[in-house]
Amino acid sequence: MNNIKAILLMGILSVILITIGQAVGGTQGATLFLLISLGINFISYFYSDKMAIKMTRSQPVSEQEAPELYEMIRNLARRAQLPMPKVYITPSQQPNAFATGRNPEHAAVAVTEGLLHLCDRGELEGVLAHELAHIANRDILVSSIAAAFAGAITWIANIIQWGAIFGGMRGDNEEGGGLGALVLAILAPIAATIVQLAISRSREYGADELGARIAGKSDGLANALLKLERAAHQIPMQVNPAASHMFITNPLSARSFARVFSTHPTTEERVQRLRQIRF
Repeated sequence: MNNIKAILLMGILSVILITIGQAVGGTQGATLFLLISLGINFISYFYSDKMAIKMTRSQPVSEQEAPELYEMIRNLARRAQLPMPKVYITPSQQPNAFATGRNPEHAAVAVTEGLLHLCDRGELEGVLAHELAHIANRDILVSSIAAAFAGAITWIANIIQWGAIFGGMRGDNEEGGGLGALVLAILAPIAATIVQLAISRSREYGADELGARIAGKSDGLANALLKLERAAHQIPMQVNPAASHMFITNPLSARSFARVFSTHPTTEERVQRLRQIRF
């Protein structure tokens, strides 16, 4: 099912890019942006994990440097019947975590420095189990593709906005082409965000439930989510908004506008559902 979602997501975001190209340069623009979208599709599928790691400035950590973290992930991966993922540390004091990669054999789990400092062992296991659940559910390909496309669309839209403002954009040599390009450049990132919203909210519930079952209890994850929610309002994270949906809690929660376009269900609802799980 998630492979189908990935294909649909690639198609929808490709159409957004091609439409921008049409507005900017007519048929030639559409053709150029079609080639760009094909390139992004290829890169996001095979190199999505590397792109996500780069976007979050995460760094690899060895087992010698973090033996307890490796032990927890290895034990949880064994319970989930998953290969051992690569392990990264994200340089942020905000407690958070994410998983990325195109499949379980090419997966990576990243945790922030703040998560390691704030959470006790049970809470940390709950968070790690949640991320492994994303890997088991094959959510990571969908979220990584969304991050790659959203980042690319936002970047292209910014270029088009400035070009239109300074009179450098005309679609098929029509006077209205520049205005149309500017409007599309403003709306395109919003459209990409809406696609991310539709994908991300429901998948968090599934990862919460499976993660609790992998960990063998729901209290650790529930308590961790409450801690992470409070910390997100107090400790900012410098992260590309295109990658925010990959984290276990929205790292941009401290920004009032970001809450309107939150890629995550409310923490209260997630905790309530976790408390209702019976083992």
